[in-house]
Amino acid sequence: MSKLNPTSKASKDLFDEERLAGGYGMRGAKESNIQLLRRATLANLLWEDVAYMDGKKVSDEIARLIPLCLPEEVYELAIEARKKQKLRHTPLFIAAQMCRHDGHREMVGKLLPQIITRADMLTDFLALYWSDGKVTLCNQARKGLAEAFHNFDEYQFAKYDRDAAIKLRDVMFLAHPKARTEEEQELFRKVADRELSTPDTWEVALSAGADKKETWERLMAERKLGALAMLRNISNMQEAGVERKAIVESLKNMKGSMLLPLDFYKAAKKNSAFDRDIEEAMLRTYANLPKIPGKTLFIVDISGSMISLISGNSDFDRKEVAGVMAMLASIQCEDFELVLTSGSDPKRQHQSEWVRYPEKGFGLVRNIVEADLGGGGIFTRQCLEWCEETFAGKDFDRIIVFSDSQDCDWPDKRIPKPFGRHNYICDVSAHTKGINYKGVWTAEISGWSEHFLTFIASLEGIENTFE
Repeated sequence: MSKLNPTSKASKDLFDEERLAGGYGMRGAKESNIQLLRRATLANLLWEDVAYMDGKKVSDEIARLIPLCLPEEVYELAIEARKKQKLRHTPLFIAAQMCRHDGHREMVGKLLPQIITRADMLTDFLALYWSDGKVTLCNQARKGLAEAFHNFDEYQFAKYDRDAAIKLRDVMFLAHPKARTEEEQELFRKVADRELSTPDTWEVALSAGADKKETWERLMAERKLGALAMLRNISNMQEAGVERKAIVESLKNMKGSMLLPLDFYKAAKKNSAFDRDIEEAMLRTYANLPKIPGKTLFIVDISGSMISLISGNSDFDRKEVAGVMAMLASIQCEDFELVLTSGSDPKRQHQSEWVRYPEKGFGLVRNIVEADLGGGGIFTRQCLEWCEETFAGKDFDRIIVFSDSQDCDWPDKRIPKPFGRHNYICDVSAHTKGINYKGVWTAEISGWSEHFLTFIASLEGIENTFE
């Protein structure tokens, strides 16, 4: 076995007191405070309900855990949440909570300029800071906000200078950013006086009554349409009669570094006529993801909880998220096998299926989403034993389980025994407890961005040039 994944005997020290799967599954794994914070943070859309927890409980758990973790760990987690997981409100919430605790507060000044990458995040942070009522802005928050003002130009400020309860000028008057050039001095004056030039965006143009077809075609030709706006408006472009060639060309030119694989999947799901073009745009975006050598076994949880939405307001369920992650991994892995698993809760028995010839690309997601194995829970140990027998004689360099980590194998308390050289759980749930029993799995990876592959590469010493 790998040194990263030593053998481990079952012990009560592996377990927490809380049971999984809504209270009737295996007991959760004992994890450190920073591991628990990662779980609650990286697969979380703040304040939105998930399958086994309401949104407030998730945010309360994040707030509870922050002072129990080292400031440096929380700082790095907030940056990861923004830059790799591409969450927007969660890292701001972490920063606002850090302001409440000695030791953590001192790191907020250098954290905010790194996680505030859109101008409206300036006002969002202040709204979070004042969520329990207006209080004086601490010096580190003031310092960080002031530095973050240098991240934006006039177009970016104007795009988000809205008539909201908290305006950009309100943040400016509190933070007092110091201009570094005469041009920036004039820019800050415009922010303060709300005299920013009207931005040339699709929202502004269409609100002003411009011709829809001409507007879309002009913005695409001038490359003024952001990647997310491009994907979200393909259906609107079709309704306006935009030429197919123009849409395809814009997809080819799109810069999607801050897009999630889910964004591409959602666009393809709604625009089947452009399915292939969107898939190619996604592959270009992730072209530099590390190539994973050897043979990999994907186990995808399609249990009943996996058809729960990833949050109360989401367009995706957990099965789709797992499918998209498996799809991306299938493209990067040299060789793989795909197993789907669910089971019967009354019988406490797994049901698993080997998908012998899965499709590639979005077709693999459909293989997973359309599968039905009974709708019960995931029985991790049973499934792994079935896989070891089914693939007898095959050595796997790694096993990757895509799941919400709600193991239903109780009352049989035997823990799973993954048999790959490396063994991972990719957890798409913000539930506070999981199945990463100490010493059993190489790692548990929370969240649903493409960076789960860079994480695996880093643990296995595989070259990675993806940014």
